[in-house]
Amino acid sequence: MDDETTTAAVVDALLEVAPELSDGDLAFDEPIREQADLDSMDWLSFLTGIKKRLGVDVPEEDYAKLRTVADVVRYAQEIRR
Repeated sequence: MDDETTTAAVVDALLEVAPELSDGDLAFDEPIREQADLDSMDWLSFLTGIKKRLGVDVPEEDYAKLRTVADVVRYAQEIRR
């Protein structure tokens, strides 16, 4: 899966949890939780969306690695290799 496809899946998962955002408003290098004002349940819903779309299950010990959209895309691509 290429960068573009992975990025689209991550953005779709985020917009499903935070529909008030638009992909044009989303900064890929800014913290996701701050941009989308995600609480812990929203965060888990986002990660569930990542698993559903990309087949990537993120263990709790890796949550801190996933601060930005770019981080999530890199993480998903590394896991899928």
